[in-house]
Amino acid sequence: MHYHPHIHTVVLAGGLTKNNQWQNSSKKFFLPVKVLAKKFRGKFLHHVKQYYRQNLLMFYEDARKYQQPKRFRDLLKQCYAKNWYAYTKKTFSGPLAVVRYLGRYTHRIAISNTRIVAMDEHTVTISVRDSNDNNQMKTLTLSGVEFIRRFLLHILPKGFVKIRHYGLLANRNKKTKLELSRKLTLSPTYKPKFESLTTVEILCILVGRDVTMCPICGKGKLQASIRYPKEHRLNGCRN
Repeated sequence: MHYHPHIHTVVLAGGLTKNNQWQNSSKKFFLPVKVLAKKFRGKFLHHVKQYYRQNLLMFYEDARKYQQPKRFRDLLKQCYAKNWYAYTKKTFSGPLAVVRYLGRYTHRIAISNTRIVAMDEHTVTISVRDSNDNNQMKTLTLSGVEFIRRFLLHILPKGFVKIRHYGLLANRNKKTKLELSRKLTLSPTYKPKFESLTTVEILCILVGRDVTMCPICGKGKLQASIRYPKEHRLNGCRN
């Protein structure tokens, strides 16, 4: 739950040519990891300097000291001197693998309930993985205020876009270049699982049983009725 800003990027290993033909990249199309880290560090700090010159950088609390030009230059030197970390994974096995991978990062919060071991009026105890001790699972007790502070660090600022799409995946290309790319690569199409289904039908799939079956007789069907405009309930069967 420490403050740990980072990004995940999925890069296409191919694209459309000027003649709208699909061109696969070579197996070694991407930058080596060490080169990637230095490249990202250079690009990131370049834009930080631009924002500073344009007075667009915001400094809060202890960071206000870096508003002074000399201290800001010293900070940049420290950032350039550090080895930034970058990591690349092997190619995904398909669209579903991409969704599963991204879902772990885009649709979860800073800490799950299962990691909260205990709490009282003043402290919160959580389970942590100690990377300095062979990734052993241990417990860590924090004050309630410190726990909340760390948790709030992971709440995105208002207006922050968590997921961005570029190139073929950009919104303006979905109906043109993306569809053409799928045809040229003979990519399978995926239909939404719950498309055109009713709410009750979706509920039956999710729970794995027929929720309209009468719990008393086990044969009749429950029928949905409306009591108020926004309130629904299920009546008993008419057997």
